[in-house]
Amino acid sequence: MLIREVTVTPVAFRDPPLLNAAGVHEPWALRTIVEVVTDEGLTGLGETYGDLDHLGKVRTAARSLIGLDAYHRNAVYSAVAASVGAEVVTDKHGLTGASTREKTVDRVFSPFEVACLDIQGKAAGRPVADLLGGKVRDAVPYSAYLFYKWAGHPDGPDDVFGAALDSAGLVEQARLLVDRYGFRSIKVKGGVLPPAEEIEAVLALREAFPGHPLRLDPNAAWSVDTSIEVGRALDGVLEYLEDPADGIAAMAAVAPHVPMRLATNMCVVTPDHLPPAIRQGAIGVLLIDHHYWGGLVKSSHIATLCATFGIELSMHSNSHLGVSLAAMTHLAAATPAVTHACDTHTPWQDGQDVVAPGALRFVDGAVPVPDGPGLGVELDRDALAVMNEQYEKCGIRSRDDTSYMKRFHPSFSRRRPRW
Repeated sequence: MLIREVTVTPVAFRDPPLLNAAGVHEPWALRTIVEVVTDEGLTGLGETYGDLDHLGKVRTAARSLIGLDAYHRNAVYSAVAASVGAEVVTDKHGLTGASTREKTVDRVFSPFEVACLDIQGKAAGRPVADLLGGKVRDAVPYSAYLFYKWAGHPDGPDDVFGAALDSAGLVEQARLLVDRYGFRSIKVKGGVLPPAEEIEAVLALREAFPGHPLRLDPNAAWSVDTSIEVGRALDGVLEYLEDPADGIAAMAAVAPHVPMRLATNMCVVTPDHLPPAIRQGAIGVLLIDHHYWGGLVKSSHIATLCATFGIELSMHSNSHLGVSLAAMTHLAAATPAVTHACDTHTPWQDGQDVVAPGALRFVDGAVPVPDGPGLGVELDRDALAVMNEQYEKCGIRSRDDTSYMKRFHPSFSRRRPRW
């Protein structure tokens, strides 16, 4: 099953002005769609980030895979690592933790590994979840991912979601997402307003949704003292508190003094981070993300390791399309240690996708594992062409929430801690 051809297509799709500790989302989100074709005519799909530096590494790696066996994961990884060399690719938003050489290789490798697993599943007539050990759940629960947001981008019309700049706005947003998708848990992206206002918002959500687990993620915008203060104020309210402070040492300083587990997708982002985090008791929940943990197989290994040390699992999300949602769903479906609803940005894409309709849907807040072989999804070629054209015309080549925010609020700073 030799790799004959690899196609790498950058795409752009409209993104609402979602606020976070780094700034605000730009009008266009970027992704990269990877297609791997074998000598037997099977095609596998992968999806990854769209920032230009990363895209360049993906394109270079793609050329090194021609002639390799789609079943030989180690050889594919070695080829990707050799193509990346010693370079480290960083992002401008800093919302997924430190950048390292290993993380750079894992980010580039991930879409190719997913595509190869898609091929293997199609060849065997089995879903990717079966290649990861088999389903332990038929549908994967996701959370309603709430953001403070503007009504629309300043130079454009209001979007369909409307503004959410206070507690009432977040509750209204939550009702919209829960009613539309059936979500049974709720996450708030914090680090935007002063902590007292975000505490107020979480308490308002608790009153409005008494049966929904709640979580809060300020993206390391708080000091240790502020993190402890917020954690204690939300005793009995939060399912977990995600990345309140910056780094393993700061998280470890917070953890003994708050009543809920601390979670992260920022201070533990490579295997090297796990020993000190475990030794210091810094985290109780890891938000795994196959896009930068090196694909689905490695993520499942990390999940097993975390379970050994009593670390629970959820799943991290960036703005993404359906190929990623399919891969996330197969991984979570086959991973017993994922015991918390996963994050997804899918509602914010408001129907935009490169995946043909029908294979992915939300039922009571969960995505049933696609029935077909491999990932169980196929590309919508017309949608892919439109999004590729949007990429060529949109003028954005790397996500930069901070610079975009400063266009409208020049004094904005993403300093840590802010409070």
